[in-house]
Amino acid sequence: MKCDKRHMLLYAVTDRAWTGKQTLYQQVEAALKGGVTCVQLREKELGEAAFLQEARDIRALCRRYGAPFIVNDNVEVAVACGADGVHVGQEDMEAGEVRRRVEEDMILGVSVHTVEEARQAVRDGADYLGLGTVFPTGTKTDVDVMSGETLLAICGAVDIPIVAIGGLNRGNILQLSGSGVDGVALVSAIFGAEDIQETCRELRALAEKMVNL
Repeated sequence: MKCDKRHMLLYAVTDRAWTGKQTLYQQVEAALKGGVTCVQLREKELGEAAFLQEARDIRALCRRYGAPFIVNDNVEVAVACGADGVHVGQEDMEAGEVRRRVEEDMILGVSVHTVEEARQAVRDGADYLGLGTVFPTGTKTDVDVMSGETLLAICGAVDIPIVAIGGLNRGNILQLSGSGVDGVALVSAIFGAEDIQETCRELRALAEKMVNL
């Protein structure tokens, strides 16, 4: 699947911490019904077999809704389940090595924090960049918040789609208007919501306003 910047508009990153009344599968479907344009499956606790089965199930769900399905970090699971893409951070497998291991049409996303990391990711074959952390967040406590100057510099330095992540919610998405980012990636603002579907409708409208759609 070709990476289109429109897929970055409202990018959902899963977090099992918010499951309870609903399964992760049900939560992802609610998000897709609400207008999510891309889903990244992030699993840090599941064993490989359970992760693979879950990935296959959610990949099929995303196909029904026409949204790209991305696996975080685990290249083997991404390939085995037929994911549309894989996303890696700076501490994961080196992006150039990931590109050599996957099919040419598999989307490769890379998390970056500096202009040089962004340029290197492009050289390594990245199809889009995850840019952050843009606002303080409780999801990742070991990263610094990116300055507005750095965010603008990265957006001006590369010509592939960029999605902002980190501490984003209904109250601050519009602060990224005019920055050059193509969309927003959210975790708790989606999966911690009481009504995921309705919340995603609201987030989708804000994201569209941010990028002037």
